[in-house]
Amino acid sequence: MLSRSTRRARRIRLLVPFCLAFMLAGCFTLPTAGLYAFRLAVTSLGVENVKIGPLSIDAGLDTSDITSLVLSSLGAGSLPVQATMALGLGLPVGMPAVEMSGFKWTLDMPGVEQVSGDYQENVTLTSGKDANLRLPISFDIFGDRTELKPMIEMAAQLARQGELPAGSQLAITPGDLTGLGMTLPSGLLTPTIRLNVGENGSLIPQG
Repeated sequence: MLSRSTRRARRIRLLVPFCLAFMLAGCFTLPTAGLYAFRLAVTSLGVENVKIGPLSIDAGLDTSDITSLVLSSLGAGSLPVQATMALGLGLPVGMPAVEMSGFKWTLDMPGVEQVSGDYQENVTLTSGKDANLRLPISFDIFGDRTELKPMIEMAAQLARQGELPAGSQLAITPGDLTGLGMTLPSGLLTPTIRLNVGENGSLIPQG
């Protein structure tokens, strides 16, 4: 027959996974504190280091002549665009630190083929201190010069405003989460976070 202390130890071990799952489950949105899914917050989302074809565009640069410059140096067919997506992730105040074993992400922008990636490094999520990550974005736009013009203007807007265009959608699927002495496997109470980008770069969680 098991002793009282042994039974108590077993109950504690059984409760630990449920405690972590409960703390990570949280509310889906807390408007005054950020956007949360299972208590993970996407605290910022921006665009840096935009390169359109052969031209690297500094943030804040006057891009009024970029379209004509790009078109003048463009061969027929396609135009590569490269950029860096700056992503801030954090936890609410009072949450214990959690180690996330990377994550998968997809980005949809209007008129552009879906961009996706797999962030393979561990991310330490700490209460009150955001993890600032950099994700590479690379896509091609196709068409004749007339069709390319609005897409070049959109890409120039990425550099000029440092924001994803309104109507973009970002999805993040977390990897394993480790905290409180145990690991919560990816997919177990860690659903994919889906965000819409509104005007002025505002982030809107999908229901």
